[in-house]
Amino acid sequence: MTRMYLTPMLTLLMVPLIAIAEPIDCVVSPNATVELGSHHDGILEELLVNRGDRVKIGQPLVRLDSEMEVMNAELARIRADSDIAVRSSQIQEKFRAREHNRLSSLRDNQSVSASVYEQAEIEHSLAKLSMDTATLEHNIAKMEYERTRTQLERRTIKSPVDGLVVAVEMSPGEYVHEQSTLMIIAATDPLHVEVYLPVTSYGTIREGMAATVRPEQPIGGEYPATVAVVDQVFDAASRTFGVRLELSNPEFELPGGLRCMVEFEASVEPEPIVSEPPLQN
Repeated sequence: MTRMYLTPMLTLLMVPLIAIAEPIDCVVSPNATVELGSHHDGILEELLVNRGDRVKIGQPLVRLDSEMEVMNAELARIRADSDIAVRSSQIQEKFRAREHNRLSSLRDNQSVSASVYEQAEIEHSLAKLSMDTATLEHNIAKMEYERTRTQLERRTIKSPVDGLVVAVEMSPGEYVHEQSTLMIIAATDPLHVEVYLPVTSYGTIREGMAATVRPEQPIGGEYPATVAVVDQVFDAASRTFGVRLELSNPEFELPGGLRCMVEFEASVEPEPIVSEPPLQN
């Protein structure tokens, strides 16, 4: 049987796609909602912010009782600052070095026995080891101070995000443990705008496209946003796919949890889907 091969030809598959021309329902939400916890257990000593306050990354929010940690840090600092053992071992090493050198010259003149010289040599080596040990312990004391200082700093819990305090879940005097939620913070800069589009419009929205978001009343107004994510997995039940936009909100002017309408400023022509016909016998 003779096989015949057809020359491969590109075939344009026409898929009906609908450009987004009308405003679409959307929801404005925080980019993250953080349930603030604690690294350590202890009594909540002080709340530094209240519900509704704006917070910045690194801002102190909560302090736990830290009397014991303060004392431990101070004790570690005193040990780290003290170099008495190092200086003492250095003096001892210098003395043993001079003694070893003196006996070495006497040994060359055969004025000292080999056993006395060997004893001096051993004591000099031990003095050097003692000096190295003292230096090591001093360095360990410095690291111990840094560790206790870090533990003390962690008794003050700081904000991991820029945002708003949505809720305060605990009060001063309550016991905090690893599973406790101290407060809830909504990160509102940037805001996320979530919208679901029909699969027939897939390919008309690209990352980086500009859009206009119109929040519901009483907020109102128009705000520029940019497409950040276009889902690559469809929802088969509703035949939709998700799109996320980012909306800059540096002054916290817009709250999260708003319904809105979004209008994409420009639709693009979908890229053609091409295929090659299979080989035929």
